Amino acid sequence: MIDTINARDIEIKFGAFTALRNVSLTVGPGEVFGLLGPNGSGKTTLIRGLCGRVPFTNGSAIVLGHDVATEAERVRFQIGYMSQKFSLYEDLTAQENMDFYAGIYGLNPADARARKDELTALTGLRPYLQRRAGRLSGGWKQRLALICALLHRPRLIFLDEPTAGIDPVARRDLWNLLFRLSAEGITLVVTTHYMDEAERCARVGYLYLGNLLALGTPHQLKELPGITPDGTHWLEITGADSAALLERLREHPEVIQATIFGQSVHALTYRDFSPEELGFQEARIRVTEPSLEDVFVILSRQQELASR
Repeated sequence: MIDTINARDIEIKFGAFTALRNVSLTVGPGEVFGLLGPNGSGKTTLIRGLCGRVPFTNGSAIVLGHDVATEAERVRFQIGYMSQKFSLYEDLTAQENMDFYAGIYGLNPADARARKDELTALTGLRPYLQRRAGRLSGGWKQRLALICALLHRPRLIFLDEPTAGIDPVARRDLWNLLFRLSAEGITLVVTTHYMDEAERCARVGYLYLGNLLALGTPHQLKELPGITPDGTHWLEITGADSAALLERLREHPEVIQATIFGQSVHALTYRDFSPEELGFQEARIRVTEPSLEDVFVILSRQQELASR
């Protein structure tokens, strides 16, 4: 099976600034691939490079069977893109935006009409077709943007933080749509800051300061060497006062790190603790696995130490 994306040793520079360093990755057909990293890590730059919008300083990428460096137009004809900022025309209605993009993609009237009807039914946008795009809620704006990105039947879609700023229900609905597209064989590359969304992806790549620090399934990333060093384990400690629990754990010399997750504290430690030892009789303690957030925090700190 031919990879949808095959990128090798990509380096992108802007003058003296290196935005990406030796990034290599593959994405398979129909895969939901998550691209994570803090702001400024290079996620959007990598997407722009794979779309042929930013030239590579070094390295190469084959996207949908075409070399991005020499066949950028052929690549762009087969991909869809949703930017992290709503980029449609807010003074046009949803219907008018769809008509405009169908024209941009060169769809004939019959194909355009059929495709718009199909995508409107898929996303449930029909009641809002005559509403100006600027007056749609965040979730409906994203559905409209997704329709416009799908009109020309792309085989690969880049989604740059598609759920930023929308409510949890709209987020779940949008992800359900993405999984339906994946089931149809469309490849999705999604950037996100939400760890629960990263867990939904088949594989995840973590970018930090232009470096690809990790690549694999969420489970594989949690099993990386150094995430749970020999002789340590992760504990989930739940109590009525998680902030006080956190302070008590941070004071203990055998706790490597600890952070709050809701009413619980995740702690990487050399030993077990009893509720009595922590001073919280009602605390519940169990061995757990690291979260993806734990993984990314540890990888980031290791990279910071290595670069000093």
